[in-house]
This record gives sequence, C-alpha cells and structure tokens, in this order.
Amino acid sequence: MLAVVLLAAASAVAQDWGGLQRFADANAALAAPAEGQPRVVLMGDSITEIWPDNHPAFFDGTGYIGRGISGQVSAQMLVRFRQDVIDLHPAVVVINAGTNDVAENQGPYNEDFTLGNIISMTELAQANGIAVVLTSVLPAAGFRWRPALTDAADKIAALNKRIRAYAESKGIPYVDYYASMVVDDPSRALNPAYSKDGVHPVPEGYAVMEPLVVEAVNAALNAATQPDEDCAACRKWGE
Repeated sequence: MLAVVLLAAASAVAQDWGGLQRFADANAALAAPAEGQPRVVLMGDSITEIWPDNHPAFFDGTGYIGRGISGQVSAQMLVRFRQDVIDLHPAVVVINAGTNDVAENQGPYNEDFTLGNIISMTELAQANGIAVVLTSVLPAAGFRWRPALTDAADKIAALNKRIRAYAESKGIPYVDYYASMVVDDPSRALNPAYSKDGVHPVPEGYAVMEPLVVEAVNAALNAATQPDEDCAACRKWGE
C-alpha cells in the first residue's frame, strides 16, 4: 500500500498539475521592474500564452508579461498564482480565466467554482498590493476538442455576466472582450475575422484586445494612486 501511495505522489509531482514549473526559469531570470514602468502580468490560458507570438511588440520593453498556460482551467491558475503573479511584484494583474472551465478540460463545469477561483485570485492580488483587471471570457460557439458540448455560448454569457457584476461591485476595471469580438447572430461565436478556430485569436483579434487592456490597466493604475476616488468610470471597457 505504501508503495502505491508513493507511486501516486511521484506521479503527481511529475505531472505538475498546476504548471508550477512552466515559468520557473523565466521567473527566476526576470529582472526587477524598470523604474517608472509598472509591471503588468497577464494571467491566463492559451489565449494569453500565444499572445506574445502573435504580437511580440506588445510585450517587448513595455512592462507587460504573459503568464498563460495552454489548456489550464481557473483552478490551475489559482494554484500557480503566487509563483507567476505575486512573486513577480507587478503593479497590475490582468486575469482572463474560464474558457477551459466551460470546455470541461478538467472535469464537469461548475460556474460557482470558476467564479470563486477568479475571486480568490483577485483577493490574493489585492492582499499583496497588486491592482486587478478582470476580463470577460472570449466568445465561443463551441470547442473542437469537446464536440459533445453544445451549450458553450450560454455558459460563457452567464459566466461573463457574473464576472462583470463582481467587478462592478468591487470597483475593479472590467474588460469586455466579448462584446467587441462576438458575431451578431444566434451562434454567439468568436468573429471569424479574429480567429481561425473559433477560440484562439489571430493577430487581428489581439489588435482588438490590446487597446482595451491598456485602457483598463491605466484605469487600475490611476485608481491605485487615488484610492479614495470613485472608480465607476473605470469599470467597463470594450462596449
């Protein structure tokens, strides 16, 4: 029995379920934030991971750092949040989570659990003096790797409604990628002008996303320097 337990533990370590080792070397090699240039970490899944490849200039010398891991659900992001966000000492973290939760990459989808993970990441950031920007899940009519799922659009819309409501209740800037990228028809798919597979943006998609993120990050930075002022004007972006 002991041998079985040890084998299971060794297997779990080898698998690194949370992805703690994915950016370990990059994090260790990361220099301190440049003076006068706030560090911004983008936390997410493959949509965040492939962003630098699609538009490297957005990250080159700008203070923006991508920490996305393909396929991850929000629970996995929460597991690595300390290593990949808090320990990097950013001024702002932009959290984009939920696509792979809806796609059931790690088991049945539970909206409450996903929202709870996003809230937990938010609270961890705030407890460590990091301003937060929350984003919508990008639109998707379905997932090629989960063809049996037929209600993805409904679940994404419902989750986005709750993320937005939470952001507004806490005065957190909210980036509405969804409204800027969804097709205007019953499918509620990601606009094909912005994606080849209906889930992941191409450069044209990131060109839509980037100014929305920058504007919200600036709002978060301004709010952090003026904490006593009402931030109602910084809550909604991309509408």
